[in-house]
Amino acid sequence: MFNEPASALSGSLTLLVWSHFVPSHDEWFDTFAADWGEKVGVDVRVDHVDVTNVPTQIASELQAGQGHDLMQYIATLSQFEPSVLDLRDVNEEANNRHGEQLKICTDSSYNPFTEKYYAFAPGWVPDPGNFRRSLWEPVGLPDGPTTWDELLEGGSEIMSSQNVQLGLGMSQEIDSNMAGHALLWSHGASIQDENETVVLNSPETLAAVEFMQKLYEGSMTDEVFAWNAASNNEGLIAGKLSYILNSISAYRSLQEVNPEVADDTFFVPALEGPSTALAAQHVMYNYIVPQDARNPDAAKEFLLHLADNFALATYKSQLYDFPSWPSLTPDLGSWLADDPFGSNPSDKLAFLGDVETASQWSTSIGHPGPSSPAIGEILGTYVIPNMFARAVRGSMSPAESVQRAHRECEQVFANWRQRGLIGGG
Repeated sequence: MFNEPASALSGSLTLLVWSHFVPSHDEWFDTFAADWGEKVGVDVRVDHVDVTNVPTQIASELQAGQGHDLMQYIATLSQFEPSVLDLRDVNEEANNRHGEQLKICTDSSYNPFTEKYYAFAPGWVPDPGNFRRSLWEPVGLPDGPTTWDELLEGGSEIMSSQNVQLGLGMSQEIDSNMAGHALLWSHGASIQDENETVVLNSPETLAAVEFMQKLYEGSMTDEVFAWNAASNNEGLIAGKLSYILNSISAYRSLQEVNPEVADDTFFVPALEGPSTALAAQHVMYNYIVPQDARNPDAAKEFLLHLADNFALATYKSQLYDFPSWPSLTPDLGSWLADDPFGSNPSDKLAFLGDVETASQWSTSIGHPGPSSPAIGEILGTYVIPNMFARAVRGSMSPAESVQRAHRECEQVFANWRQRGLIGGG
């Protein structure tokens, strides 16, 4: 699809984006961006950066007031709200073209307190559990765990009988953040309430931390404290993990390097806890335009062009990227039910259903409140994985670690509240 820009474009456009976990996406994306540039008279350059280095580079460029015109990360960039343009016009135009955006994506790109769209979120990625069926069958769970208690019981038995551990990180990387949040929510705990007041220090949080202690003691090793964003993928591919919380990227890699293990890999949605079953989005695309961008008009037009064609992003990422507007991929349900990329069995991904089905057990990182600048900073400073790790490693009791994390969150919230960028208090 190609919509003519609202006004004449010229000059250059530079993009900073992550190196996608499914390489076929980047091969497509670079050509897609260049072709658009040729049609509208803009010289487009795309720079791919390893995901672990993206936040640091964004922060450096924003502080320097120079760099790329358009920057992308795979989690909310709300902490950079003061330094970026309001993308209300882009978001409203996308809604006019494609219908109402999924709430999970709006919540991850819009600050309801300041009424500013600090980002544009054209797509997201679910975060299911990935498990090895041959390891879970002997413990009576051939279809994988459906609850956190089953994960604990089955994972511990697999560890003791087969010496294969679970793959939930407690380190300073994005997957550890997502796993920790999912465990909190399952127990009815959260960083904030719907009114942006810190509520982390609660019996529910303490129960979640104590549960993680049991999970670690029965089914994990200390390597989970030093993981990076690729570690659980690599562990599953190497056959060293029985279960991970991740997207389908590790599975797609397995199809290339070890089809036998790929055939043995299956999926489950969010695990049920004492309170609910929710998973954080594995990836939430946030595109921001710096206040000092040299070509903001071209940046905005490219974002609309990307949204218009997100069905291509979904397909070229081998069904990894889901759109923020369900209308954009009417064929997604049939693709998932009969995977065009060689799943065995072919309906292995059918559990995802479609965009709206997957979003029912997924939520934004600020749940039950917005993904505010305070939440963005807490995510970026790994307060939650650190809270779990301190208790699990014994440097603090669970109660002490929860109290420390609560104080850290309160300080972050107070700082942003003083700047007039969040509510609550």
